[in-house]
Amino acid sequence: MNPGTKLIQGIKAGFPIALSYFPIAIAFGALAVQSRLTWVEATLMSLIVYAGASQFVGVSMLLAGAGAAQIVITTLFLNMRHLIMSLVVNDQMRDFPQAWKNLLSFGITDETFAMLTLGGSDDIQDQQLTPVYTAGLMGTAYLGWVSGTALGGLGASFIPSDLTTAMKVGLYGLFIGLLVPPARKSINFAGIALASMMLNALLGQVLDSGWAIVLATVGAASLGILIIREPE
Repeated sequence: MNPGTKLIQGIKAGFPIALSYFPIAIAFGALAVQSRLTWVEATLMSLIVYAGASQFVGVSMLLAGAGAAQIVITTLFLNMRHLIMSLVVNDQMRDFPQAWKNLLSFGITDETFAMLTLGGSDDIQDQQLTPVYTAGLMGTAYLGWVSGTALGGLGASFIPSDLTTAMKVGLYGLFIGLLVPPARKSINFAGIALASMMLNALLGQVLDSGWAIVLATVGAASLGILIIREPE
């Protein structure tokens, strides 16, 4: 299949993610401006950081008057799960040229990770993953997040704060929407998801939320190694 067709398939696979990112990114852009950032700074944050949950935490801490060191350390812990996700996606991209791996690693988010590893797309299930397809998927999701942030920042003065808070809930709905299909298809996936949620809840009682997420992710990944086997 030619690269152009694979690119279009990747864009189609990434479009639902971009569409779901858009209102959440609008909420982030508005919140960032309300936290004394300019809309340009908020957009640059999405361009460079591109980590929704950490961006929300960062601007919330900024609004609360936290120092730079506190914000950096907290978001670092919260983002440590990306180390684990990158290892898994790197295995999916093991046949890619190194330059492609370096470029595409930036586009790994919870949602693109789920699409690439849980078989959320028939193209991934039925055909070999290619750099162009992956770039189309990740690039489309990225554009949805950045453009939504810019729009939210520009319209911050017109968006009620209550609406901004309500739109943030969409992030959790997006996670659930990505989790349910594979969990319905496989009792193993459902068990791993349930174990991860329970472990995160328990660890959250005694640890910082960032560490709780990281350790729950490691525990769930270890469980997955034990009970899920790749087909020969």
